[in-house]
Amino acid sequence: MKYYDPQTLSFLLSDVHHLDELLKSERYAAYDKASIDLLLDAVKDFSDTALFPYIQEMDEKPSVFKNGRVHVHEQFGPILKKAGEMGLVSAAMNEEGGGLQMPMLVVNALYFIMEAANNHVTGYLGLTAGAANVILTFGSEALKQKYVPNMLSMQWGGTMCLTEPQAGSSLSDITASAKPLDNGSYSIKGQKIFISASDHQFADNFIHLVLARIEGAPAGTKGISLFVVPQYHVNDDGSKGEYNHVDVVGEFVKLGQRGYCTNHLSFGDGGESAGYLIGDANHGLSYMFQLMNEARIATGRMGTGIASAAYYASLEYAKERPQGRKLQSSGKKDPTAEQTLIINHPDVKRMLLHQKATVEGCLSLVLQCSYYLDKYATTSSAEKNKYHQLTEILNPVAKTYPSEAGKDAVDTGLQILGGYGYMMDFILQQYLRDIRIISIYEGTTGIQSLDLLGRKVTMNKGEALQLLAKEMENTILAAMEKEELKGYAITLGESSQLIQSCLGHLVPFAMKGNHEKYLADATLFMDLFSTIVIGWQWLKMGLAALNQSDETFKAGKLNTLDYFFKYEMSRCKGLQKTICSDSEVTINMGEEMF
Repeated sequence: MKYYDPQTLSFLLSDVHHLDELLKSERYAAYDKASIDLLLDAVKDFSDTALFPYIQEMDEKPSVFKNGRVHVHEQFGPILKKAGEMGLVSAAMNEEGGGLQMPMLVVNALYFIMEAANNHVTGYLGLTAGAANVILTFGSEALKQKYVPNMLSMQWGGTMCLTEPQAGSSLSDITASAKPLDNGSYSIKGQKIFISASDHQFADNFIHLVLARIEGAPAGTKGISLFVVPQYHVNDDGSKGEYNHVDVVGEFVKLGQRGYCTNHLSFGDGGESAGYLIGDANHGLSYMFQLMNEARIATGRMGTGIASAAYYASLEYAKERPQGRKLQSSGKKDPTAEQTLIINHPDVKRMLLHQKATVEGCLSLVLQCSYYLDKYATTSSAEKNKYHQLTEILNPVAKTYPSEAGKDAVDTGLQILGGYGYMMDFILQQYLRDIRIISIYEGTTGIQSLDLLGRKVTMNKGEALQLLAKEMENTILAAMEKEELKGYAITLGESSQLIQSCLGHLVPFAMKGNHEKYLADATLFMDLFSTIVIGWQWLKMGLAALNQSDETFKAGKLNTLDYFFKYEMSRCKGLQKTICSDSEVTINMGEEMF
């Protein structure tokens, strides 16, 4: 069973996002194309044998809470052990911190393969990696030495603990407390919910990163600090010590991703739960944002992986399912003719093209963000600001578009199967359930949209937006030189102007202090903005496709580019019209009117 296309992934890495250029830098001198190809092959083999065969069974036999402990599918034992041995947790980290210092472009490609194979797995790895990296970046030397090595080997798991029952996404309202103790640690007390990968039988300890308020801290987000709170204390010799009273209250029973455990944790209820401050007091949210920003791109990547698996599942069905007959030149069907495969029907081709265009556009976007992260890590200080700002403005898009468009693509794939798509016998229904959470993880679509319109497009007087516009302009100018792409280049240029049109309409409201009006349709602005960004990615792919010697591969890319511009880019004018409408219906609709 195919769940992603290695040829397309290689094309995106090498021809669209210029991996070879990155490998010339001193930071990535340990790698060359041959070693990267070996890594890709190794992770594909790992995914083919240890991940993909168990995805449906992990759904049918989900994680459960029993006798105070979470129990996950038995296959996670060998998976997590092998992942630790392969260095998949430490792949992106600096060598001095025990990492492999691999390009993010490659790391996200490897994780995409695993997520396409089995999206229930990588959260265990990614959260541990992210938590370890926060400790390495902001923690003391003692914290690094005590916790990080066993996290990188996956002997210990790592989490991030933000959300509380009464606060949800409003982090300014968290109430978890931290009381200073005489030994320099803090007594942590409070509840955290929706904590992924926070307990299971295949790790000896769990290292939780917990946001809490030190007694007397300022209100709001300015008073939040970040703590390392181990499930078990760690002795001076590195061995597991006494229980630190981090209790698992229960396991959330979910619609999808049922093999990926999600828990309710209680700190300090059954005894003292000691935490260790990371960095300076009251700066916790800024430290945690490193992990949150990594997690947002990773979430978009996960949505892309699920959508990819769904595309290839529905493509396989369309190539095997005979139904109906093709229309004759007379406009009628010959009932005596042999049935045709459904892939030969134009409407089925449209649905498959929708899936393909979404998956490959999303994957290119994730890799574009990865490229900018790598450029930030390898360029001079003068260039770092450019790549930082490009990453910042694309971060909410990379999380949101694969979440929303990916969900729609999976739903389209289910439609291709007709009635069978709704049956438990076929995996499309599972992929639809699995991807539904992606637009909620790590900040909902509404929150990401507020971040894009409320912060990112206006930060530094619009500098990030200007830098992104310049990147798009460079692609447009290159495409204008190619007769096959000129029309698409013109369309992308015209569509890009719609963003400025919307901002020209909205910004005056913000300048007058009417921020509610300015942000009321932020989600629609996200849809417009991200569709144009994916159009840019497809134009980049079109340019690279022109140089491909494989004529079938080349034609497939150019036809999918054509689909995206005909069916998706054409929506942009309608979105702009809605955003610039004078109607204030969502503001004026009072609670009592519903």
